[in-house]
Amino acid sequence: MSDAHRLQVPPLSLYVHIPWCVRKCPYCDFNSHQKNGELPESEYVDALLRDFMDDLPWTSQNGQSREIGSIFFGGGTPSLFSARAYERLFNGLLQHVRFATDIEITLEANPGTAERDKFADYRRAGINRLSIGIQSFNDAQLQNLGRIHGSDDGRKAIEFARQAGFDNLNVDIMYGLKEQSVAAALADLEEAISFAPEHLSWYQLTIEPNTEFFKRPPALPPEDELIDIQDSGLALLAQHGYARYEVSAFARAGRRSRHNLNYWRFGDYLGIGAGAHGKITLVSSSLTEQNRILRTRKSRQPGHYLEAARSLMPTPFRAETTAIATQDLALEFMLNVLRLQEGFTAMQFEAATGLGFEVVQKQVESLQNKALLIDEGGVIRPTDKGQQFLNSVLEEFL
Repeated sequence: MSDAHRLQVPPLSLYVHIPWCVRKCPYCDFNSHQKNGELPESEYVDALLRDFMDDLPWTSQNGQSREIGSIFFGGGTPSLFSARAYERLFNGLLQHVRFATDIEITLEANPGTAERDKFADYRRAGINRLSIGIQSFNDAQLQNLGRIHGSDDGRKAIEFARQAGFDNLNVDIMYGLKEQSVAAALADLEEAISFAPEHLSWYQLTIEPNTEFFKRPPALPPEDELIDIQDSGLALLAQHGYARYEVSAFARAGRRSRHNLNYWRFGDYLGIGAGAHGKITLVSSSLTEQNRILRTRKSRQPGHYLEAARSLMPTPFRAETTAIATQDLALEFMLNVLRLQEGFTAMQFEAATGLGFEVVQKQVESLQNKALLIDEGGVIRPTDKGQQFLNSVLEEFL
């Protein structure tokens, strides 16, 4: 089989970006914009539906329609929008595409915008998974992080979610905060675990360019304390039945994030909304046509995005559509899949990239010799050391 015809069409997800938030956090480098006045909710849903229609041809391959396996509403703060807006969006999407019968639909929620009735309305609209950005249960740290909520708001948000019938809940917790001790970091994690969420995202605060913290960084804990926090936290999570399946993702049995797994397995996803990114695999049915894997990006500024919705031009939302160069495919695949504990096989590499495994075999063997990767019955995955030095692992594929 030639390289060009190893490529297979992967599962398809949908990412929807809601760009507004109440206040921009000083550590945030996402495409989020502080809201001023009433949000153009109805107009934005109209734009999302037109944006989706522009991408609709990618929901079929060689005459075969592709169902949407998961939807993720990210931001910004998607919980600023009403359930009515999401219900209208779902109704519009379902006129043109099929949802999987067991579709996972996640909405990111800020505790500062959590309301009991609102959460119940989200559940009735069809959203079946909430991701609540708690970050910390310590009021001083929440203030340091520029969050609009207090610790009690976080606790209430979890309570509201349960009362609304959500039985698939992710809680976001950060560690390595300003002058944070090992004990304080573990106290945050222990309190998060006490609410028995099905999923935990537990990750270290990092200082990113183009953020307020990059200009004025807080005093972060020393490296040896960060290592102690991580080691103790990993043991605590395992003790309570949370299996680590990705660098910063932990889940109880059967509760891994299907949407994020699709990203990390190099699956396909449409991205609609201001600044949303997508990845699409185009497998040709002809021996003479070339397969392509595309990256897409939509207009970043909310005002420009809404203006594009009024344009008569074709695909006015797409700011960028580029094919991933053949020489970059291996790295792109590894950037995602090596974050996972489950690893990958040679067959999965070939199906996802269209390349023969021989293009990475030397690098894989070199990393095995350095005890950074391990091959167990044909499944290649990072060792504990490889996970710790993941950037060094990825450098082998540059």
